[in-house]
Amino acid sequence: MIGPAKGFFAVLLLALTAVACRPSYKALVPAYREAFRAVPDSLPDYSHLQLWAAHPWKHDPSDSIPAPLRRQPADTAVDVFFVHPTTLTAASLRGQVWNAALNDAELNARTDYTSILYQASVFNASGRVFAPRYRQAHIYSFFTTDTAAGHQALETAYADVRAAFRYYLDHWNQGRPFIIASHSQGTAHAGRLLKELVEGTPLQQQLVGAYLWGLILPKNYFTTLTPCADSTATGCFAGWRTFKKGYLPDYVLQEKGQSWATNPLSWQMDEAPVPRTRHQGAVLFNFNKVLPRTNGAQLHQGVVWIERPRFPFSFLSGRKNYHVGDINLFYLNIRNNLAQRIASYFQQQR
Repeated sequence: MIGPAKGFFAVLLLALTAVACRPSYKALVPAYREAFRAVPDSLPDYSHLQLWAAHPWKHDPSDSIPAPLRRQPADTAVDVFFVHPTTLTAASLRGQVWNAALNDAELNARTDYTSILYQASVFNASGRVFAPRYRQAHIYSFFTTDTAAGHQALETAYADVRAAFRYYLDHWNQGRPFIIASHSQGTAHAGRLLKELVEGTPLQQQLVGAYLWGLILPKNYFTTLTPCADSTATGCFAGWRTFKKGYLPDYVLQEKGQSWATNPLSWQMDEAPVPRTRHQGAVLFNFNKVLPRTNGAQLHQGVVWIERPRFPFSFLSGRKNYHVGDINLFYLNIRNNLAQRIASYFQQQR
């Protein structure tokens, strides 16, 4: 199983984006309560659009485009199935609530105006975005000494993600090429989804690529799926975890380099440093501002190292773990690479 990420920065992301978004998700909770009043807290029925945090048949935060990018052309020739990270992090629920309720209005608003707005939106110029709500496991599930309860919580979450993907395939895919993408807890589920339902099946021919961020990508996890060798490779996966240059936490040291990683500025897998001049733009606290050249990037022992980033509100830059910024720090590089990789996929299909 693709392993867990540390949870502190998921909490930090929620705090930061709640302040940065206008309106704050807190202000939207009453409307969400009304919208989810008729949604049962039971096995999900993915025919209901309320159970999709992002869906092309409705307007949602994944449709948002940073102001400087709004004149760029968009294409929806492929689909993106995005599995959001952990947003169930309340310390008061630790060991009491193992899985999210599907009709939790506040949690759903928080998910939509953090991960869906700031992460899933990176895909909206290149595809139709599908992001299911699921009974995500509490962040404590990754660290509890009650391993049986933690395991069951993650199994429940994965069962929902799997059901959502199968529903998407049965009702909306219609043979279209697709991308699977995820962050943090979402990557634990997306990696398993790829292994169980895509790898070695006819669906693998429809896979443009997978973007798996925020967790270890073990080198022995997949059998036939391989990491993307460059910016145009298809049918492969790319991902990384971001830390300050010179820092490796204990859990990364214990991996002994046995994790795949991609440099998001070069889309290569070597350890050559790439300067900040190749950084095309980050989207951080102010969603409508794109910040170029915030940092360079270098691979080291299965992670991405960056120097101290340059951006407003740089109190984050004193941190060593940039889990919160795995996507946002490289927002425009990812957005542009999507278009490049999709074009390569269609060229190969001719």
